[in-house]
Amino acid sequence: MKKESTKSSVTPWEVKGRIDYDRLIEEFGVERLNSFTLDRIKKHAKELHFMLKRKIFFAHRDLNWVLDEYEKGNHFFIYTGRGPSGPIHLGHLGTWIFTKWLQDKFNAELWFQFTDDEKFLFKQNMSMEDAEKWTYENMLDVIALGFDPKKTHFIVDTKNADLIYPVALKFAKKINFSTVKAAFGMSNENNIGQIFYTSMQAAPAVIPSVLKKKNIPCLIPLAIDQDPHFRVARDVYMKLGYYKPAIIHGMFLPPLSGVSGKMDSSGDQINSILTTDSPKEVEMKIKKYAFSGGQATIEEHRKKGGNPDIDVSFQYLRMLFEPDDEKLAKLEKDYRSGKLLTSELKEILIKKINDFLKDHQAKRKLAEKQIDKFLYK
Repeated sequence: MKKESTKSSVTPWEVKGRIDYDRLIEEFGVERLNSFTLDRIKKHAKELHFMLKRKIFFAHRDLNWVLDEYEKGNHFFIYTGRGPSGPIHLGHLGTWIFTKWLQDKFNAELWFQFTDDEKFLFKQNMSMEDAEKWTYENMLDVIALGFDPKKTHFIVDTKNADLIYPVALKFAKKINFSTVKAAFGMSNENNIGQIFYTSMQAAPAVIPSVLKKKNIPCLIPLAIDQDPHFRVARDVYMKLGYYKPAIIHGMFLPPLSGVSGKMDSSGDQINSILTTDSPKEVEMKIKKYAFSGGQATIEEHRKKGGNPDIDVSFQYLRMLFEPDDEKLAKLEKDYRSGKLLTSELKEILIKKINDFLKDHQAKRKLAEKQIDKFLYK
């Protein structure tokens, strides 16, 4: 068993070590999602997404405020995005699957930002041509998830600079370097584009308000590592006369190797399952690399049972691939008792992933002719 690092780091550009979500709630100053807020969501959506019930989305900023506005008839739009630095893996999909649920249940517009400038600025070996290539490839995966093209607007930082940059400038003028350094641990060695970048990510939360010349509430579903951008810009929204965006924070899908850090395809595709992987690649990766919570032998496992809390296959089922609570509970019970072996659990996951990817890859191919419907013009 690989020894796990106890040192953790959670920033928009690095997530490593064992993630203590309780500590992040305190450190980032966000609020834990409670039954009161979940009941309010259920009242309007008529159900709760399994990621909410299972606390995959676990914290928020101002979510009750945005629900207050919704109940007054001031409906929110959704904003999320993707930094196009490589292929899409399963870890990216959770936020977007949940975002689609929000779009459907609340009949909301979605503004989806592709931060090609960010990846060029922060990754030493990333060229603008690379960023452009991955922007196109990543768009196919987002479209394949089924977003409504009439209510979904793709904006690309370098291609839609005329829309984003004037708004970003207003944020940049109100955020000083010392604030950015403190929030992100930057130093004099960081390039000046990196120092400016938060302004670009803050801007889409108000672009519909700018275009329609009235304040419109914004809800941002994101993985919690992206929260610092909006924490830095939080007070600036009000100084500029806009609403602060509400945020709902999600957990990270762990890498295949274990429960530390998050899945990452940029430099470690063996530790990730990509949306373009073949059925054989999925099978090989799960069987060979997925960290097991089972015992060393079948006999020992039958006697002592497994630990689903650290078993990657179970966690993937819990976080993405088994929305049925009763079925998941039975898998957990059988695994803890030793009735269900690790190999059997892996086979269940492999089938679930491959069934999903077969459908996703077909839709991804169709998306090649649909991109124009989503691009903001």
